[in-house]
Amino acid sequence: MTAPPPPLNSSEEAVVRALGRAIIVVPRALDADLTREQRLSINEYAALMHLSEAPGRRMRMNELAGACDLSLSGMTRIVTRLEQQRFVERVRCPEDARGWNAVLTDAGLSRLEAAYPTHLASVRRHIVDHLDGLDLARLADALRRFATTGTCAEHSDPGPGSGS
Repeated sequence: MTAPPPPLNSSEEAVVRALGRAIIVVPRALDADLTREQRLSINEYAALMHLSEAPGRRMRMNELAGACDLSLSGMTRIVTRLEQQRFVERVRCPEDARGWNAVLTDAGLSRLEAAYPTHLASVRRHIVDHLDGLDLARLADALRRFATTGTCAEHSDPGPGSGS
């Protein structure tokens, strides 16, 4: 039997509580700004952004869902909305006839470019402007570790059907 971990000290407790609050509040604030000013949700923006950075501006649907930390069904709903606006097309994967690629159209790239200034201003206002004096490289490294090691990665659930 292992000994229980020591209790959090006041500084550790303050960080855990502030991080928990930020995890809830910041995405909502970014989404609200994009929705209000651009009529584009943060998830739609993220899908367009990831596609813009992918080779050939295309990704398999399950890879796009993973990149956006959404279930495949959630990503399918987002891509359907983006398809209706002609920002994304779905095409069969040439390597696997069962799979689908999401492909960013020229109109989708233009839409992303139009929304970028709003997103940038929002990210600066809600995140970056509050980080003066911090070692950003160390902070980024710590945040990456939260998401890729230990219990966070073990309990991440991309949702049913995410393997296609």
